[in-house]
Order: sequence, then structure tokens, then C-alpha cells
Amino acid sequence: MQNINGTYTLDASHSRVGFVARHAMVTKVRGHFNDAEATITIGEDSTVNGTVQSASIDTGNAERDAHVRGEDFFHVEEFPTITFESTEISINGNEAKVKGNLTIKGTTKPVTFNVEINGVAEDPFGNTRLGFEASTKINRKDFGIDFNAPLNTGGMLVSEEIKLEIEGSAIRQS
Repeated sequence: MQNINGTYTLDASHSRVGFVARHAMVTKVRGHFNDAEATITIGEDSTVNGTVQSASIDTGNAERDAHVRGEDFFHVEEFPTITFESTEISINGNEAKVKGNLTIKGTTKPVTFNVEINGVAEDPFGNTRLGFEASTKINRKDFGIDFNAPLNTGGMLVSEEIKLEIEGSAIRQS
């Protein structure tokens, strides 16, 4: 793999910061955040710091989005951001483990993202881009998001396990 060292900023217009939740025990609901930013430094002191605006959630359903922005889920008026700050990064070829602290709804917990580094390339505008995909699973109740409704057929309306997914394109700044 070519040298990927440098400092990058997430190109939100070419990236997706999203999630997958099981709904009604029989299907999945996917969503993403329209307002996300991150700085990624790769080298001797590698770091990742990211922020999403909770209110920018988009699941493709305005009524559901309004509910998720409310107190039952993100309570965006009191907790406007979701943040991640890395504590340890290990890179092995085109794979990486990014450990860090994820803060949702005022609660911070350690998580580990599994990252696939897709490489770097120069785009037609002279930007050096880093492509990557990252994912992890969290229990939403660990972050104080415990709304649910029982189903007549057993189980609950929304799964506790949530998969976080990032499909990223970042532009080298230095």
C-alpha cells in the first residue's frame, strides 16, 4: 500500500456516516447523518476526531426522524452532537483498528471501529483522497437510549444492537 501518512478532513459530500437498526424484529432501518465532520491524522501520532450533528439524522421518514430527534432517542435540544475521539490506532496493511471514546446523549463509552483502508488517490482537482470504510456495533441502551415498545408477536420494536457504518472519503490537508 502506498504512503497514506498525513492529516485529512472528511469530505462530507462524498461520505456517509450511518447506522442500521433492526425494526419490528423482521427488517432493518438504515439512516445517516447529513452533517458530519472529522479530522484524521495518520503517522507517528495517529488520531481520529469526529462530530455529527444529531439533528441532521435522516432515515427517509420525516415522522420517524422527528421522533428520533426527541427525548426518547437523541434529545437533540440538550445533546446537539455525537462525538468520537480516538485513543489508540493500529494499522496493518489495508486494515486498521481505531479504538476511542464515543459520546452519545451525554454518555461516553469505549468502542472499536474495524476499518478497511481503500487507499489514496489524486482526484481530477488535485486533491489527495483517502478512502475507507469503518464499522462497529453498540448497544444503544449503554448510551441512555432506551425507548422501546413490545410487539404482540414477542420481541421489541427497535433492536438494542445498532451497527454504525462509515463510508469515508477524506482530503489530505498536509
